[in-house]
Amino acid sequence: MESYLSSTLHGLIYDTLPMIVITVIVCIMLRVIYLIKNELHFTLYRELFMLTFIIYILSLFQIVTIQDTVSWSTNNFIPFKEITRYDLWSHGFFKNVIGNICLFLPFGYFISYILKSKKFYEPLFITFVCSLSIELVQMMIGRVFDVDDIILNVIGGMLGYCFYKLFYFIGSKIPKVLKNEYLLDAISIMLFSLVIYIIFLI
Repeated sequence: MESYLSSTLHGLIYDTLPMIVITVIVCIMLRVIYLIKNELHFTLYRELFMLTFIIYILSLFQIVTIQDTVSWSTNNFIPFKEITRYDLWSHGFFKNVIGNICLFLPFGYFISYILKSKKFYEPLFITFVCSLSIELVQMMIGRVFDVDDIILNVIGGMLGYCFYKLFYFIGSKIPKVLKNEYLLDAISIMLFSLVIYIIFLI
């Protein structure tokens, strides 16, 4: 499992890095110019958060359109058909069930944070539409449509929403002195750097 995860991440980084670098440079330039022209306040931790979201979306696109293309699979329109065929805790279970849930967990968190969602139906609807779009595109490019992937992705998105609500609740209890913008900037830089380091270390 560890070697599979490592090889998958290495392949993802190798295939996605040029696209990410170019996109990030363009986004940073546009964002900086926009902030300067409109004389808006620059908040580093928020900008890093949005930059992370962009990188995540690019990586998600790479995974769902290129990784693990298999010619023998067929479209599945029957709910839970694929999910129930894997033995619990088997390689296939972790890869296809847990993997699909984890894949969309950050998506649910990101969109909940961006929309400041107070109700679950906003991230639920967006996650469903996004996942459905992915499955339809996969069917068009030679991969397969799997309704179980939509179910698992929506579960992941809802877990991301739950994490957002949890962190929002914890944040509301934190003293204002710990919500200082410079402190949040420093923490976000360390976390962003740590994630990048871990990705290239694996």
